[in-house]
Amino acid sequence: MDPRYSAQDVVRCALCRDAVAPLYCNVCHTHLCGDCVEKHFSDKSKVHNVVPLEQFLSTLNYPKCPTHPTKQCKLQCEQCDIPICTSCISSGKHIGHKQLEMFADFENKKEVLRRDLQELEKSIFPKYQESAAIIKTQKTDQLKHSQKLTAELNKQGEALHREIHTIIQRKQAEIDEMNAQHLSAIEKQEGETNKALHEIKQVIQELKSLLDTSDVGLVSKYRSRIAEFRKLPHKLKISLPNFLPQKINREELLKQIGSLRPLSIETEEQGYTVPSPGAESSPPARPLLDVPRLITDIPTGYDYLYNVSCLSDEEIWTRGNNKIMKLYNLKGELLKSVQTKSGNLPADIAVTRSGGLVYADYRDRSINLVSGTQTLFRRLVSGTQIQTLITLRGWRPHGLCSTASRDLLLIMTSDDYEQTKVVRYSGSTEKQTIQYDDQGNPLYSSGLIKYLSENRNSDICVADCDAGAVVVVSAAGKLRFRYTGSPSTPGEPFKPYGITTDSQANILTADRDNHRIHIIDQDGRFLRFLHNCGLQCPWGLCVDSRDYLFVAEVNTGKVKKLQYYK
Repeated sequence: MDPRYSAQDVVRCALCRDAVAPLYCNVCHTHLCGDCVEKHFSDKSKVHNVVPLEQFLSTLNYPKCPTHPTKQCKLQCEQCDIPICTSCISSGKHIGHKQLEMFADFENKKEVLRRDLQELEKSIFPKYQESAAIIKTQKTDQLKHSQKLTAELNKQGEALHREIHTIIQRKQAEIDEMNAQHLSAIEKQEGETNKALHEIKQVIQELKSLLDTSDVGLVSKYRSRIAEFRKLPHKLKISLPNFLPQKINREELLKQIGSLRPLSIETEEQGYTVPSPGAESSPPARPLLDVPRLITDIPTGYDYLYNVSCLSDEEIWTRGNNKIMKLYNLKGELLKSVQTKSGNLPADIAVTRSGGLVYADYRDRSINLVSGTQTLFRRLVSGTQIQTLITLRGWRPHGLCSTASRDLLLIMTSDDYEQTKVVRYSGSTEKQTIQYDDQGNPLYSSGLIKYLSENRNSDICVADCDAGAVVVVSAAGKLRFRYTGSPSTPGEPFKPYGITTDSQANILTADRDNHRIHIIDQDGRFLRFLHNCGLQCPWGLCVDSRDYLFVAEVNTGKVKKLQYYK
Protein backbone atom coordinates (compact mmCIF):
# COMPACT_ATOMS: atom_id res chain seq x y z
CA MET A 1 0.00 0.00 0.00
CA ASP A 2 1.01 3.58 -0.61
CA PRO A 3 2.15 4.99 2.76
CA ARG A 4 0.55 8.33 1.84
CA TYR A 5 -2.87 6.69 1.91
CA SER A 6 -2.57 4.21 4.79
CA ALA A 7 -1.84 4.10 8.46
CA GLN A 8 0.11 0.88 8.17
CA ASP A 9 1.69 -1.18 5.41
CA VAL A 10 0.49 -4.61 6.58
CA VAL A 11 -2.07 -6.06 8.97
CA ARG A 12 -0.58 -8.33 11.65
CA CYS A 13 -2.11 -11.45 13.21
CA ALA A 14 -4.00 -10.71 16.44
CA LEU A 15 -2.79 -13.96 18.06
CA CYS A 16 0.90 -14.29 17.30
CA ARG A 17 1.37 -10.50 16.70
CA ASP A 18 4.17 -11.11 14.18
CA ALA A 19 2.94 -12.75 10.99
CA VAL A 20 1.05 -10.95 8.22
CA ALA A 21 -2.70 -11.62 8.52
CA PRO A 22 -4.30 -12.53 5.16
CA LEU A 23 -7.40 -13.94 6.91
CA TYR A 24 -10.23 -12.44 8.97
CA CYS A 25 -12.85 -13.94 11.33
CA ASN A 26 -16.21 -12.27 10.67
CA VAL A 27 -17.58 -13.50 14.02
CA CYS A 28 -14.75 -12.42 16.32
CA HIS A 29 -13.59 -9.51 14.11
CA THR A 30 -10.02 -10.82 14.42
CA HIS A 31 -7.12 -10.75 11.93
CA LEU A 32 -5.40 -14.14 11.57
CA CYS A 33 -2.41 -15.69 9.88
CA GLY A 34 -2.58 -19.21 8.45
CA ASP A 35 -0.69 -20.78 11.36
CA CYS A 36 -3.08 -19.39 13.99
CA VAL A 37 -6.37 -20.40 12.36
CA GLU A 38 -6.46 -23.80 14.06
CA LYS A 39 -5.74 -22.21 17.44
CA HIS A 40 -8.54 -19.71 16.84
CA PHE A 41 -10.99 -22.52 16.01
CA SER A 42 -10.10 -24.25 19.31
CA ASP A 43 -12.35 -21.74 21.06
CA LYS A 44 -15.62 -23.70 20.87
CA SER A 45 -17.73 -20.95 22.46
CA LYS A 46 -18.46 -19.46 19.01
CA VAL A 47 -19.09 -20.70 15.47
CA HIS A 48 -16.21 -18.98 13.63
CA ASN A 49 -16.34 -17.76 10.02
CA VAL A 50 -12.81 -17.16 8.69
CA VAL A 51 -12.55 -15.60 5.20
CA PRO A 52 -9.72 -14.03 3.14
CA LEU A 53 -9.11 -10.44 4.22
CA GLU A 54 -9.77 -9.20 0.64
CA GLN A 55 -13.21 -10.83 0.74
CA PHE A 56 -13.98 -9.14 4.03
CA LEU A 57 -12.76 -5.77 2.76
CA SER A 58 -14.90 -6.11 -0.35
CA THR A 59 -18.01 -6.44 1.80
CA LEU A 60 -17.39 -3.23 3.73
CA ASN A 61 -19.84 -0.46 2.99
CA TYR A 62 -17.78 2.72 2.70
CA PRO A 63 -19.58 6.10 2.85
CA LYS A 64 -20.13 8.16 -0.32
CA CYS A 65 -18.06 11.29 -0.70
CA PRO A 66 -20.23 14.41 -0.11
CA THR A 67 -18.04 16.40 -2.57
CA HIS A 68 -17.71 13.67 -5.24
CA PRO A 69 -20.94 11.58 -5.04
CA THR A 70 -19.69 8.91 -7.45
CA LYS A 71 -16.72 8.13 -5.21
CA GLN A 72 -16.43 6.15 -1.96
CA CYS A 73 -14.47 7.55 0.99
CA LYS A 74 -11.91 4.95 1.97
CA LEU A 75 -9.62 7.42 3.75
CA GLN A 76 -9.93 9.74 6.74
CA CYS A 77 -8.16 13.12 6.83
CA GLU A 78 -6.72 13.36 10.32
CA GLN A 79 -6.32 17.15 10.29
CA CYS A 80 -9.81 17.88 8.88
CA ASP A 81 -11.39 14.90 10.68
CA ILE A 82 -13.58 14.04 7.68
CA PRO A 83 -13.80 11.07 5.29
CA ILE A 84 -12.22 11.73 1.89
CA CYS A 85 -11.92 9.98 -1.48
CA THR A 86 -9.09 9.84 -4.01
CA SER A 87 -10.59 12.79 -5.92
CA CYS A 88 -10.44 14.86 -2.71
CA ILE A 89 -6.72 14.12 -2.52
CA SER A 90 -6.22 15.00 -6.20
CA SER A 91 -8.02 18.33 -5.65
CA GLY A 92 -5.08 19.51 -3.55
CA LYS A 93 -7.23 20.54 -0.56
CA HIS A 94 -5.51 18.01 1.68
CA ILE A 95 -1.88 18.47 0.65
CA GLY A 96 0.39 17.79 3.62
CA HIS A 97 -2.42 16.31 5.67
CA LYS A 98 -2.08 12.87 7.20
CA GLN A 99 -4.53 10.35 5.80
CA LEU A 100 -5.68 7.19 7.59
CA GLU A 101 -7.39 4.18 6.12
CA MET A 102 -11.05 4.24 7.14
CA PHE A 103 -10.77 0.49 7.61
CA ALA A 104 -8.21 1.04 10.37
CA ASP A 105 -10.50 3.58 12.01
CA PHE A 106 -13.38 1.13 11.51
CA GLU A 107 -11.40 -1.60 13.25
CA ASN A 108 -10.46 0.72 16.13
CA LYS A 109 -14.07 1.80 16.59
CA LYS A 110 -15.18 -1.85 16.47
CA GLU A 111 -12.70 -2.61 19.24
CA VAL A 112 -14.08 0.28 21.29
CA LEU A 113 -17.60 -1.08 20.69
CA ARG A 114 -16.55 -4.54 21.83
CA ARG A 115 -14.90 -3.19 24.97
CA ASP A 116 -17.89 -1.00 25.78
CA LEU A 117 -20.29 -3.90 25.26
CA GLN A 118 -18.16 -6.17 27.41
CA GLU A 119 -17.90 -3.62 30.21
CA LEU A 120 -21.62 -2.82 30.08
CA GLU A 121 -22.67 -6.49 30.13
CA LYS A 122 -20.17 -7.86 32.62
CA SER A 123 -19.49 -4.93 34.95
CA ILE A 124 -21.75 -1.90 34.70
CA PHE A 125 -25.13 -3.62 34.18
CA PRO A 126 -24.60 -6.07 37.12
CA LYS A 127 -23.63 -3.12 39.33
CA TYR A 128 -26.84 -1.33 38.45
CA GLN A 129 -28.75 -4.55 39.12
CA GLU A 130 -27.12 -4.69 42.56
CA SER A 131 -28.06 -1.04 43.14
CA ALA A 132 -31.65 -1.82 42.16
CA ALA A 133 -31.66 -4.76 44.59
CA ILE A 134 -30.32 -2.51 47.36
CA ILE A 135 -33.06 0.05 46.63
CA LYS A 136 -35.69 -2.70 46.82
CA THR A 137 -34.28 -3.78 50.18
CA GLN A 138 -34.25 -0.16 51.36
CA LYS A 139 -37.94 0.19 50.46
CA THR A 140 -38.78 -2.96 52.42
CA ASP A 141 -36.65 -1.78 55.35
CA GLN A 142 -38.31 1.66 55.19
CA LEU A 143 -41.78 0.11 55.49
CA LYS A 144 -40.70 -2.12 58.36
CA HIS A 145 -39.08 0.81 60.15
CA SER A 146 -42.16 3.00 59.66
CA GLN A 147 -44.35 0.24 61.09
CA LYS A 148 -41.95 -0.09 64.01
CA LEU A 149 -42.09 3.66 64.72
CA THR A 150 -45.90 3.61 64.58
CA ALA A 151 -46.04 0.64 66.96
CA GLU A 152 -43.68 2.37 69.41
CA LEU A 153 -45.73 5.59 69.24
CA ASN A 154 -48.98 3.69 69.85
CA LYS A 155 -47.35 1.84 72.74
CA GLN A 156 -46.31 5.16 74.30
CA GLY A 157 -49.84 6.53 73.73
CA GLU A 158 -51.36 3.51 75.45
CA ALA A 159 -48.96 3.96 78.38
CA LEU A 160 -49.96 7.63 78.70
CA HIS A 161 -53.66 6.69 78.50
CA ARG A 162 -53.15 4.17 81.31
CA GLU A 163 -51.39 6.77 83.45
CA ILE A 164 -54.15 9.34 82.82
CA HIS A 165 -56.84 6.75 83.60
CA THR A 166 -55.07 5.89 86.87
CA ILE A 167 -54.86 9.58 87.85
CA ILE A 168 -58.56 10.16 87.01
CA GLN A 169 -59.51 7.12 89.09
CA ARG A 170 -57.47 8.47 92.02
CA LYS A 171 -59.15 11.88 91.81
CA GLN A 172 -62.56 10.20 91.56
CA ALA A 173 -61.78 8.25 94.73
CA GLU A 174 -61.00 11.53 96.49
CA ILE A 175 -64.36 12.95 95.35
CA ASP A 176 -66.17 9.82 96.55
CA GLU A 177 -64.48 10.06 99.98
CA MET A 178 -65.48 13.74 100.39
CA ASN A 179 -69.02 12.93 99.29
CA ALA A 180 -69.24 10.22 101.93
CA GLN A 181 -67.95 12.56 104.67
CA HIS A 182 -70.39 15.29 103.59
CA LEU A 183 -73.34 12.90 103.53
CA SER A 184 -72.42 11.43 106.92
CA ALA A 185 -72.36 14.89 108.57
CA ILE A 186 -75.75 15.82 107.05
CA GLU A 187 -77.34 12.52 108.12
CA LYS A 188 -76.00 12.93 111.67
CA GLN A 189 -77.49 16.42 111.85
CA GLU A 190 -80.72 15.12 110.37
CA GLY A 191 -80.93 12.38 113.04
CA GLU A 192 -80.42 14.78 115.91
CA THR A 193 -83.00 17.24 114.51
CA ASN A 194 -85.62 14.52 113.92
CA LYS A 195 -85.10 13.21 117.47
CA ALA A 196 -85.65 16.71 118.91
CA LEU A 197 -88.78 17.17 116.76
CA HIS A 198 -90.20 13.91 118.06
CA GLU A 199 -89.57 14.90 121.67
CA ILE A 200 -91.10 18.39 121.14
CA LYS A 201 -94.23 16.79 119.68
CA GLN A 202 -94.53 14.57 122.79
CA VAL A 203 -94.11 17.55 125.15
CA ILE A 204 -96.75 19.54 123.23
CA GLN A 205 -99.19 16.64 123.52
CA GLU A 206 -98.41 16.28 127.24
CA LEU A 207 -98.95 20.03 127.87
CA LYS A 208 -102.33 19.95 126.09
CA SER A 209 -103.41 17.03 128.29
CA LEU A 210 -102.36 18.78 131.52
CA LEU A 211 -104.19 21.94 130.52
CA ASP A 212 -107.41 19.94 130.16
CA THR A 213 -107.02 17.94 133.43
CA SER A 214 -108.30 18.86 136.95
CA ASP A 215 -105.84 16.44 138.54
CA VAL A 216 -103.70 18.55 140.85
CA GLY A 217 -101.16 15.74 141.31
CA LEU A 218 -100.35 15.36 137.63
CA VAL A 219 -99.98 19.11 137.12
CA SER A 220 -97.69 19.39 140.13
CA LYS A 221 -95.35 16.74 138.66
CA TYR A 222 -94.74 18.73 135.39
CA ARG A 223 -91.19 19.87 134.78
CA SER A 224 -90.49 22.43 132.02
CA ARG A 225 -88.03 21.54 129.14
CA ILE A 226 -88.37 24.88 127.38
CA ALA A 227 -84.77 25.85 128.23
CA GLU A 228 -83.56 22.61 126.64
CA PHE A 229 -85.55 23.14 123.48
CA ARG A 230 -84.57 26.79 123.20
CA LYS A 231 -80.99 25.60 122.48
CA LEU A 232 -81.40 24.91 118.79
CA PRO A 233 -79.27 22.22 117.00
CA HIS A 234 -75.97 23.26 115.43
CA LYS A 235 -76.20 24.49 111.88
CA LEU A 236 -73.81 22.75 109.47
CA LYS A 237 -71.40 25.09 107.75
CA ILE A 238 -69.96 23.22 104.78
CA SER A 239 -67.33 24.42 102.30
CA LEU A 240 -67.93 22.42 99.14
CA PRO A 241 -64.86 21.12 97.22
CA ASN A 242 -64.00 22.53 93.79
CA PHE A 243 -62.07 21.02 90.86
CA LEU A 244 -59.51 23.41 89.44
CA PRO A 245 -58.42 22.01 86.01
CA GLN A 246 -54.93 22.89 84.86
CA LYS A 247 -54.44 24.30 81.41
CA ILE A 248 -53.00 21.56 79.20
CA ASN A 249 -49.45 22.41 78.20
CA ARG A 250 -48.96 20.87 74.77
CA GLU A 251 -45.19 21.27 74.87
CA GLU A 252 -44.92 19.45 78.19
CA LEU A 253 -47.25 16.76 76.87
CA LEU A 254 -45.05 16.31 73.82
CA LYS A 255 -42.05 15.89 76.10
CA GLN A 256 -43.94 13.19 78.01
CA ILE A 257 -44.77 11.39 74.78
CA GLY A 258 -41.18 11.51 73.52
CA SER A 259 -39.37 12.87 70.50
CA LEU A 260 -38.50 11.74 66.98
CA ARG A 261 -35.02 12.16 65.64
CA PRO A 262 -35.27 13.88 62.26
CA LEU A 263 -34.91 11.91 59.04
CA SER A 264 -31.49 12.32 57.43
CA ILE A 265 -31.11 11.51 53.74
CA GLU A 266 -27.67 11.75 52.15
CA THR A 267 -26.08 10.34 49.05
CA GLU A 268 -22.65 8.83 48.86
CA GLU A 269 -20.59 7.09 46.27
CA GLN A 270 -21.11 3.36 46.38
CA GLY A 271 -17.42 2.64 46.45
CA TYR A 272 -17.53 -0.29 44.05
CA THR A 273 -15.45 0.79 41.09
CA VAL A 274 -16.00 -0.82 37.73
CA PRO A 275 -12.78 -2.36 36.42
CA SER A 276 -11.46 -0.65 33.34
CA PRO A 277 -11.22 -2.67 30.11
CA GLY A 278 -7.99 -4.55 29.80
CA ALA A 279 -7.32 -4.39 33.52
CA GLU A 280 -9.30 -6.74 35.78
CA SER A 281 -12.35 -6.93 33.52
CA SER A 282 -12.94 -10.38 32.08
CA PRO A 283 -9.42 -11.76 31.67
CA PRO A 284 -9.06 -14.50 29.08
CA ALA A 285 -9.98 -17.97 30.31
CA ARG A 286 -7.04 -20.07 31.49
CA PRO A 287 -7.00 -23.87 31.68
CA LEU A 288 -6.16 -25.52 35.01
CA LEU A 289 -3.28 -27.95 35.42
CA ASP A 290 -4.24 -31.55 36.08
CA VAL A 291 -1.63 -31.69 38.83
CA PRO A 292 -0.37 -28.46 40.46
CA ARG A 293 3.37 -27.78 40.31
CA LEU A 294 5.34 -26.95 43.44
CA ILE A 295 7.52 -23.90 42.75
CA THR A 296 9.12 -23.41 46.17
CA ASP A 297 8.54 -23.84 49.87
CA ILE A 298 9.53 -21.39 52.58
CA PRO A 299 10.09 -22.41 56.24
CA THR A 300 8.74 -19.73 58.61
CA GLY A 301 9.86 -21.05 61.99
CA TYR A 302 6.35 -21.10 63.46
CA ASP A 303 5.24 -24.18 65.36
CA TYR A 304 1.82 -23.64 63.79
CA LEU A 305 1.34 -21.44 60.71
CA TYR A 306 -2.12 -20.00 60.05
CA ASN A 307 -2.03 -17.20 57.48
CA VAL A 308 -0.13 -15.93 54.47
CA SER A 309 -0.78 -12.67 52.57
CA CYS A 310 1.05 -11.38 49.48
CA LEU A 311 2.72 -7.99 49.81
CA SER A 312 4.02 -8.37 46.24
CA ASP A 313 4.81 -11.19 43.82
CA GLU A 314 8.12 -11.64 45.64
CA GLU A 315 7.26 -11.00 49.32
CA ILE A 316 4.75 -12.53 51.74
CA TRP A 317 3.52 -11.72 55.24
CA THR A 318 2.92 -14.66 57.59
CA ARG A 319 1.09 -15.18 60.88
CA GLY A 320 1.51 -18.11 63.25
CA ASN A 321 0.96 -19.13 66.85
CA ASN A 322 2.71 -16.20 68.52
CA LYS A 323 2.54 -12.40 68.65
CA ILE A 324 5.12 -11.91 65.84
CA MET A 325 4.17 -11.36 62.17
CA LYS A 326 6.98 -12.03 59.69
CA LEU A 327 7.75 -10.80 56.17
CA TYR A 328 9.70 -13.18 53.90
CA ASN A 329 10.98 -13.07 50.33
CA LEU A 330 10.69 -16.13 48.09
CA LYS A 331 14.27 -17.11 48.92
CA GLY A 332 13.13 -17.71 52.47
CA GLU A 333 14.97 -14.66 53.83
CA LEU A 334 13.31 -12.94 56.79
CA LEU A 335 12.92 -9.27 55.85
CA LYS A 336 11.02 -7.96 58.84
CA SER A 337 9.34 -9.00 62.08
CA VAL A 338 6.55 -7.01 63.70
CA GLN A 339 5.08 -7.61 67.15
CA THR A 340 1.41 -6.85 67.79
CA LYS A 341 0.70 -3.64 69.70
CA SER A 342 -1.03 -5.44 72.57
CA GLY A 343 1.26 -8.45 72.68
CA ASN A 344 -1.74 -10.66 71.82
CA LEU A 345 -1.82 -13.33 69.12
CA PRO A 346 -3.16 -11.78 65.86
CA ALA A 347 -6.36 -13.45 64.64
CA ASP A 348 -5.84 -12.69 60.94
CA ILE A 349 -3.71 -10.54 58.62
CA ALA A 350 -4.24 -8.85 55.26
CA VAL A 351 -2.34 -6.52 52.95
CA THR A 352 -4.15 -3.35 51.86
CA ARG A 353 -4.20 -2.03 48.29
CA SER A 354 -1.62 0.57 49.28
CA GLY A 355 0.73 -2.10 50.67
CA GLY A 356 0.06 -1.67 54.40
CA LEU A 357 -0.38 -4.62 56.74
CA VAL A 358 -3.55 -4.83 58.82
CA TYR A 359 -4.25 -7.40 61.53
CA ALA A 360 -7.19 -8.33 63.76
CA ASP A 361 -6.67 -8.52 67.53
CA TYR A 362 -9.40 -10.81 68.86
CA ARG A 363 -8.62 -10.22 72.54
CA ASP A 364 -8.73 -6.41 72.61
CA ARG A 365 -11.37 -6.20 69.81
CA SER A 366 -9.25 -4.02 67.53
CA ILE A 367 -8.13 -3.71 63.90
CA ASN A 368 -4.64 -2.30 63.51
CA LEU A 369 -2.56 -0.92 60.64
CA VAL A 370 1.18 -1.54 60.57
CA SER A 371 2.77 1.38 58.72
CA GLY A 372 6.28 1.46 57.31
CA THR A 373 5.90 -2.02 55.82
CA GLN A 374 5.85 -1.18 52.11
CA THR A 375 8.82 -2.50 50.19
CA LEU A 376 9.99 -3.14 46.66
CA PHE A 377 12.08 -6.35 46.72
CA ARG A 378 14.44 -5.02 49.37
CA ARG A 379 15.08 -5.20 53.09
CA LEU A 380 13.08 -2.79 55.18
CA VAL A 381 14.43 -0.03 57.32
CA SER A 382 13.26 0.61 60.86
CA GLY A 383 10.43 2.99 61.66
CA THR A 384 7.44 0.66 61.91
CA GLN A 385 4.41 2.17 63.64
CA ILE A 386 1.10 0.54 64.60
CA GLN A 387 -2.13 2.54 64.41
CA THR A 388 -5.44 1.26 65.80
CA LEU A 389 -8.05 1.83 63.08
CA ILE A 390 -11.16 0.28 64.67
CA THR A 391 -12.13 -0.75 68.19
CA LEU A 392 -15.28 -2.85 68.53
CA ARG A 393 -17.78 -3.03 71.39
CA GLY A 394 -19.70 -6.21 72.11
CA TRP A 395 -18.04 -7.97 69.16
CA ARG A 396 -14.67 -9.59 68.49
CA PRO A 397 -12.96 -9.74 65.06
CA HIS A 398 -11.41 -12.94 63.77
CA GLY A 399 -11.14 -12.48 59.99
CA LEU A 400 -10.51 -9.60 57.60
CA CYS A 401 -9.66 -8.73 54.01
CA SER A 402 -8.96 -5.61 51.96
CA THR A 403 -11.28 -4.92 49.01
CA ALA A 404 -10.74 -3.48 45.54
CA SER A 405 -12.51 -0.30 46.67
CA ARG A 406 -10.00 0.02 49.56
CA ASP A 407 -12.61 -0.87 52.19
CA LEU A 408 -12.01 -3.42 54.93
CA LEU A 409 -14.29 -6.41 55.37
CA LEU A 410 -14.37 -7.85 58.90
CA ILE A 411 -15.99 -11.02 60.14
CA MET A 412 -16.82 -10.85 63.83
CA THR A 413 -18.61 -12.76 66.58
CA SER A 414 -20.65 -11.36 69.48
CA ASP A 415 -19.29 -11.59 73.03
CA ASP A 416 -21.87 -14.27 73.88
CA TYR A 417 -20.74 -16.34 70.86
CA GLU A 418 -24.33 -16.44 69.58
CA GLN A 419 -24.07 -14.18 66.50
CA THR A 420 -21.69 -13.71 63.58
CA LYS A 421 -21.72 -10.98 60.93
CA VAL A 422 -19.62 -9.44 58.16
CA VAL A 423 -19.15 -5.66 58.36
CA ARG A 424 -17.72 -3.34 55.72
CA TYR A 425 -15.64 -0.38 56.94
CA SER A 426 -14.36 2.65 55.07
CA GLY A 427 -11.56 3.80 57.32
CA SER A 428 -13.14 3.59 60.77
CA THR A 429 -16.70 4.21 59.48
CA GLU A 430 -19.11 1.28 59.34
CA LYS A 431 -20.79 1.18 55.90
CA GLN A 432 -22.58 -2.16 55.68
CA THR A 433 -23.60 -5.11 57.85
CA ILE A 434 -24.30 -8.59 56.46
CA GLN A 435 -25.83 -11.07 58.92
CA TYR A 436 -29.14 -12.57 57.73
CA ASP A 437 -30.64 -13.96 54.53
CA ASP A 438 -33.95 -12.81 53.02
CA GLN A 439 -35.90 -15.12 55.38
CA GLY A 440 -34.19 -13.66 58.46
CA ASN A 441 -32.01 -16.74 59.03
CA PRO A 442 -28.35 -16.31 60.06
CA LEU A 443 -25.96 -16.57 57.13
CA TYR A 444 -23.05 -17.79 59.25
CA SER A 445 -22.49 -20.19 62.14
CA SER A 446 -21.36 -18.96 65.56
CA GLY A 447 -18.02 -20.79 65.36
CA LEU A 448 -14.76 -18.84 65.50
CA ILE A 449 -12.82 -20.39 62.59
CA LYS A 450 -13.82 -18.22 59.62
CA TYR A 451 -11.89 -16.43 56.89
CA LEU A 452 -13.12 -14.26 54.06
CA SER A 453 -12.12 -12.85 50.68
CA GLU A 454 -13.62 -10.55 48.07
CA ASN A 455 -14.04 -11.91 44.55
CA ARG A 456 -13.27 -9.99 41.34
CA ASN A 457 -17.04 -9.55 40.84
CA SER A 458 -17.31 -7.98 44.37
CA ASP A 459 -18.92 -11.09 45.90
CA ILE A 460 -17.99 -11.69 49.56
CA CYS A 461 -16.79 -15.26 50.14
CA VAL A 462 -16.64 -16.69 53.69
CA ALA A 463 -15.08 -20.03 54.62
CA ASP A 464 -17.27 -21.12 57.57
CA CYS A 465 -15.49 -24.09 59.10
CA ASP A 466 -18.11 -25.00 61.71
CA ALA A 467 -20.92 -24.80 59.15
CA GLY A 468 -18.93 -26.94 56.70
CA ALA A 469 -19.62 -24.45 53.92
CA VAL A 470 -18.29 -21.63 51.79
CA VAL A 471 -20.97 -18.92 52.00
CA VAL A 472 -21.00 -16.42 49.11
CA VAL A 473 -23.10 -13.23 49.09
CA SER A 474 -23.25 -10.39 46.60
CA ALA A 475 -21.83 -6.93 47.33
CA ALA A 476 -25.36 -5.98 48.42
CA GLY A 477 -25.34 -8.80 50.99
CA LYS A 478 -27.75 -11.14 49.17
CA LEU A 479 -27.02 -14.87 49.49
CA ARG A 480 -25.81 -16.26 46.14
CA PHE A 481 -24.91 -19.83 47.10
CA ARG A 482 -23.45 -22.19 49.70
CA TYR A 483 -20.77 -24.66 48.66
CA THR A 484 -20.70 -27.67 50.99
CA GLY A 485 -18.14 -29.89 49.27
CA SER A 486 -17.42 -31.64 46.01
CA PRO A 487 -20.26 -33.71 44.50
CA SER A 488 -17.58 -36.27 43.61
CA THR A 489 -17.04 -37.06 47.31
CA PRO A 490 -20.58 -37.19 48.81
CA GLY A 491 -20.74 -37.77 52.55
CA GLU A 492 -17.10 -36.79 53.07
CA PRO A 493 -16.66 -34.25 55.90
CA PHE A 494 -15.85 -30.76 54.58
CA LYS A 495 -14.26 -28.18 56.89
CA PRO A 496 -13.01 -25.13 54.95
CA TYR A 497 -10.29 -23.00 56.53
CA GLY A 498 -8.42 -20.36 54.50
CA ILE A 499 -9.99 -18.84 51.39
CA THR A 500 -8.83 -16.70 48.45
CA THR A 501 -9.92 -15.75 44.92
CA ASP A 502 -8.00 -15.33 41.67
CA SER A 503 -8.15 -13.30 38.43
CA GLN A 504 -10.65 -15.77 36.91
CA ALA A 505 -13.09 -15.12 39.79
CA ASN A 506 -12.52 -18.71 40.92
CA ILE A 507 -12.69 -19.38 44.66
CA LEU A 508 -10.04 -21.50 46.40
CA THR A 509 -10.53 -22.86 49.92
CA ALA A 510 -8.30 -25.03 52.11
CA ASP A 511 -9.65 -28.46 53.09
CA ARG A 512 -7.16 -29.02 55.92
CA ASP A 513 -8.33 -32.43 57.12
CA ASN A 514 -8.23 -33.93 53.60
CA HIS A 515 -4.89 -32.24 52.66
CA ARG A 516 -6.18 -30.49 49.54
CA ILE A 517 -7.54 -27.28 48.04
CA HIS A 518 -11.03 -27.01 46.48
CA ILE A 519 -11.41 -24.77 43.41
CA ILE A 520 -14.95 -23.62 42.60
CA ASP A 521 -16.10 -21.05 40.07
CA GLN A 522 -17.84 -17.76 40.86
CA ASP A 523 -21.25 -19.50 40.76
CA GLY A 524 -20.34 -22.31 43.18
CA ARG A 525 -19.62 -25.09 40.66
CA PHE A 526 -16.83 -27.47 41.68
CA LEU A 527 -13.91 -27.36 39.23
CA ARG A 528 -11.01 -29.33 40.67
CA PHE A 529 -9.02 -30.45 43.70
CA LEU A 530 -5.44 -29.28 44.13
CA HIS A 531 -3.62 -32.25 45.67
CA ASN A 532 -0.99 -34.85 44.81
CA CYS A 533 1.68 -32.18 45.28
CA GLY A 534 2.78 -32.93 48.83
CA LEU A 535 0.28 -30.65 50.61
CA GLN A 536 0.03 -31.26 54.36
CA CYS A 537 -2.76 -29.68 56.41
CA PRO A 538 -3.26 -26.50 54.32
CA TRP A 539 -4.78 -23.61 56.28
CA GLY A 540 -4.11 -20.06 55.02
CA LEU A 541 -4.25 -19.13 51.30
CA CYS A 542 -3.44 -16.16 49.08
CA VAL A 543 -2.90 -15.58 45.35
CA ASP A 544 -0.43 -13.13 43.78
CA SER A 545 -1.00 -10.95 40.72
CA ARG A 546 0.06 -13.80 38.39
CA ASP A 547 -2.29 -16.37 39.96
CA TYR A 548 0.41 -18.28 41.81
CA LEU A 549 -1.08 -19.82 44.95
CA PHE A 550 0.63 -19.50 48.36
CA VAL A 551 -0.42 -22.12 50.93
CA ALA A 552 0.30 -21.91 54.68
CA GLU A 553 0.69 -25.44 56.06
CA VAL A 554 -0.38 -25.30 59.69
CA ASN A 555 1.62 -28.27 61.01
CA THR A 556 4.84 -27.97 59.00
CA GLY A 557 5.15 -24.18 59.39
CA LYS A 558 5.95 -23.87 55.67
CA VAL A 559 4.54 -21.65 52.93
CA LYS A 560 4.32 -23.47 49.59
CA LYS A 561 4.08 -21.64 46.27
CA LEU A 562 2.06 -23.58 43.68
CA GLN A 563 1.31 -23.13 39.98
CA TYR A 564 -2.19 -24.41 39.16
CA TYR A 565 -2.91 -22.73 35.79
CA LYS A 566 -1.24 -23.80 32.56
